Amino acid sequence: MKLCNHRPLSHCTGFTLVEIMIGLAIGMLATLVIIQVFSVFETQKRTTTGSGDAQTNGSIALHTIGSDLSQAGYGIMPGGTSLLRCAQLTIDGVPDATTPNRLTPVAITDGVSDSLTVRYGDTAFGGITTAILNNVGNVVTVNDNFSCAPSNTAVAITGTACNMASVSAVAATGVVPSTITLSTPVAGTDIACLGTWNEITYTVNNATSKDAHLARAGDAFMANIVNLQAQYGISATASSNLITGWVDATGTWAAPSTLDRNRIKAIRVAIVARNPKMETGNVTNAVNIWQNTTAVDLSADSNWQRYRYRVFETIIPLRNVIWAVSTLP
Repeated sequence: MKLCNHRPLSHCTGFTLVEIMIGLAIGMLATLVIIQVFSVFETQKRTTTGSGDAQTNGSIALHTIGSDLSQAGYGIMPGGTSLLRCAQLTIDGVPDATTPNRLTPVAITDGVSDSLTVRYGDTAFGGITTAILNNVGNVVTVNDNFSCAPSNTAVAITGTACNMASVSAVAATGVVPSTITLSTPVAGTDIACLGTWNEITYTVNNATSKDAHLARAGDAFMANIVNLQAQYGISATASSNLITGWVDATGTWAAPSTLDRNRIKAIRVAIVARNPKMETGNVTNAVNIWQNTTAVDLSADSNWQRYRYRVFETIIPLRNVIWAVSTLP
């Protein structure tokens, strides 16, 4: 800027064009630096928050699966008439074509991402069996109905043959003997009321898209879960609770027999959660599970290496099977 000392007033007009252009250039450079710093900071923030989200999503998913697995088989009470002995099962008069049958506490379906089905009842009496005194049509007479209620599931048992049916009506509480009216006639020497029989399946949906999520019983449950892996922890015999190995649900374990089904004492689960931010280049070379011994195949997504992942693993004992060990063949 020109000084006004001893100069005509016309010369005191402020900044020159050159000074203004230099000032603008400096301001633009400062703005570019600020924008660059902000961009880098924002990228780092998204990476950090995305990793935090993956950590949270994976933890919640694994906790929920573990909670369901801890109840697997509840209502299948140990005893000489334990439902874990059922080799033949009919449901409302129709033979169950599922192998292993739908009284199985846990079933794994092997795949690029596995699916996991957990089954359990919610009866307050633990599925205690009671002798059938009389059986006429679809009305069963027992000494105690153990608070069986309409819409519950009941299973009549004769040796290894079992018949599952829903409860239509029950005699008033306190009536002895009591009657249980079922949806279809059943045959058996004993009957157990399981309460509401839950069958909850966990699957990973849309694993190759931004909408990847873990579904629980068909409903989207947790976002950015891209893979689920599960293995059976098996014992040498059904009458032992000592786990001797971990197996995938392949080969003979894809559809285990009843005897093999009762050798399953625990489930090992691994969840792979993804940071939703796609990086500009590859940042992941491999995703490993089972204590870094097995690689997870995520290659169905051509951009899988441009994401960051978190892996969560746990082992859940099937306590309701373990407690029944003394009655298993």
